[in-house]
Amino acid sequence: MSIKREIPEVNAGSMADIAFLLLIFFLVTTTLKTDEGFDRLLPPKEPGPEIELNERNVLRVNINSDNKLMVEDNVVDITSLRDLTKAFIDNGGMTINGNDYCAYCKGNRYKSSSDNPIKAIVFLSHKRETTYGFYIMIQNELIGAYNELRNREAKRLFNQGYVQMEEEYHNQNTHLERKVILKKQIKKIQELYPQKIIENEVFNN
Repeated sequence: MSIKREIPEVNAGSMADIAFLLLIFFLVTTTLKTDEGFDRLLPPKEPGPEIELNERNVLRVNINSDNKLMVEDNVVDITSLRDLTKAFIDNGGMTINGNDYCAYCKGNRYKSSSDNPIKAIVFLSHKRETTYGFYIMIQNELIGAYNELRNREAKRLFNQGYVQMEEEYHNQNTHLERKVILKKQIKKIQELYPQKIIENEVFNN
């Protein structure tokens, strides 16, 4: 007489419950990092009314199809871009009796360069053939110029670098009271050196 043996079955119901609970646990505890891009003002699709700009308050930075960098139609090396940008932004060309005089500027105060950091604008243009890597390098140098000037003023006014202030402000362990103070200080520095980098249309040269 043969004996029929039943094949044992694995109860998968409890495993599904455990997997579901683990999924909920990871969703609740995992912190998703938000990607940050460049803060830039792009040209409008439709041309608006022309805004009169004094040419001395505009720094034109162009990248051609061969990844050659030009600042005001002069070919320059990327290693000098940051210093050129800082000198332009921090020039402080307005006379001491003028309404737009920059008392905190430490530039050469050339009459042919920007009046003050608030009026200073960087126009960045590039060709379609410009490589992405070189374009990002240019962006980093321009942002670095602003950050170095902001760091200088933040240390002068608040004894702390601007970049460190931002890192502390975005740190989740920073107390709310401290964040309120940091927010005001960061805004003050940004008002002294507003980051005005405008992505211009692709230039023709």
